Amino acid sequence: MHPELNVDLSRLNTLALPGKAAAYQKITTPAQLSAPELAGQKRFILGGGSNLVLTGDFDGLVLHMAIPGRRLVKEDSEAFYVEAGAGENWHDFVQWTVQQGWPGLENLSLIPGTVGAAPIQNIGAYGLEVGECFHSLTAWDFEKQAFFPVDRSNCRFAYRDSVFKQERWHLSGRMAITSVVFRLPKAWTPNLRYADVNQELAAQEIATPTAQDIAKAIVAVRQRKLPDPAIIPNTGSFFHNPVVAAAQAAALAADFPTLPCYPQADGRVKLAAGWLIEQAGWKGKDLGPVGMYEKQALVLVNRGGATGDDVKRTMAAVQADVQARFGVALTPEPIFL
Repeated sequence: MHPELNVDLSRLNTLALPGKAAAYQKITTPAQLSAPELAGQKRFILGGGSNLVLTGDFDGLVLHMAIPGRRLVKEDSEAFYVEAGAGENWHDFVQWTVQQGWPGLENLSLIPGTVGAAPIQNIGAYGLEVGECFHSLTAWDFEKQAFFPVDRSNCRFAYRDSVFKQERWHLSGRMAITSVVFRLPKAWTPNLRYADVNQELAAQEIATPTAQDIAKAIVAVRQRKLPDPAIIPNTGSFFHNPVVAAAQAAALAADFPTLPCYPQADGRVKLAAGWLIEQAGWKGKDLGPVGMYEKQALVLVNRGGATGDDVKRTMAAVQADVQARFGVALTPEPIFL
């Protein structure tokens, strides 16, 4: 193991923010993680860099998880069990499962990032969260110097949350996910809860969609609404959709009748952060080189030459305006390093 020194990270985060790592090592096999020289260092575990705000230089070791591989582990009468290496591109993996005839993840098409990062954030879109299809994973514990398995019952999945965030295992650099197994039910039914998806399918005159049809529809919808990070640097949805008490949601809905509200199983109500941001006047508005995307107010974009400080300044301004108008606090999704 010979980590590179003083490595530029601007190409490794989708917001294209400047910053350097004191040391950098690409990890392509799980065995590399057991190297003694990695154990005592300050570490950051990097995936696709699509959920990261780089605020400057990092004075430790960046481990870039690039472990490849995807395979059918087993199947039973009820489901297929499919494993992927932590470094696999998430979208490519989803498309592969659908093409193999193992549907279930198609609603998560075109989400940026890697397979290993998916359960940490419990990524979700169009009526599906990854935790619903998650079976288990394998990770390396730097403190115990051993691999350990984690099954679904121990993940404490919640809205954009998991035990890996709650216990700061990932952010602290204590553990690194090496592979993930997904359980994809054979009794598949299309998930068509979102109007955008139904409208796209209707436009294509598809009445009885397959998983591939849904994947293609979601890709088309996302490409229309969201910027390509290779062209306009961004991290996708920048804020969590806030979840508030039912009484607060009812009061807001009385004052703002078009406010999208989504009742939750625990009695609370999820609000649409993009709607709140747009109504606060931030859709298409910039503050210096950073702003909220003109086609989707939930997406923060780097117009060129931005720094982490620019992102934090714009984030704070958006939060303040939404708080002032609606009394709702917005929480950012990305990790700040």
